[in-house]
Amino acid sequence: MSLEVRQLTVGPIAENCFIVRGEGADKALLVDPGEEPDRIVAEIEQTGAAVEAILITHCHFDHVGAVAPLARATGAPVYVPEIEVPILADLMSFTMPGFGPYESYEADEVVKGGETLELAGLTLDVLFTPGHSPGHVTYAVRDEEAIFSGDVLFQGSVGRVDLPGGDGPTLIRSIQTLLDSQSAETTVYPGHMGVTTLGAERATNPFLAELAR
Repeated sequence: MSLEVRQLTVGPIAENCFIVRGEGADKALLVDPGEEPDRIVAEIEQTGAAVEAILITHCHFDHVGAVAPLARATGAPVYVPEIEVPILADLMSFTMPGFGPYESYEADEVVKGGETLELAGLTLDVLFTPGHSPGHVTYAVRDEEAIFSGDVLFQGSVGRVDLPGGDGPTLIRSIQTLLDSQSAETTVYPGHMGVTTLGAERATNPFLAELAR
């Protein structure tokens, strides 16, 4: 099976939302719907696929601002990192001034890392990758060499660690976990900026220099 991934960059912080399915499949997954719910719904309708689940890497507002309307529009359960469930349930209390308003949402399912999810005909491994946020997870699509890394790893950069619960050494350990568990050819679909590969980031990302030695 080859993976079909549609990327929508949404909202004022240019967050990447992804619609993921096996090529031509009638079921899809939605990853990190951060803003612009009407635009995301229109893109889903264009695929002709039904969303089977909404997967959240972490609960910063720019990644979950459209969760509630998308859950209503699709009827799909929302999978949320366990530690960050209270954030999504009281979202405006954790939103920076000037953004929103966003609607809170009570998680339908929780993940904490170590789970294997069978959704939309795909097998996903949930990897615990804290550092940018306390409960952050990465979704790895088994046998497809693809990960949805949220704000852990970017093209030429890494997630910021100056937000509440952020921690630099923890983030680097999480990135090491990704490098150790996935192939160099693995495509990285990040929460911001462009798509890359683990091998390219290991070789060229200045923030990973200490891992390259």
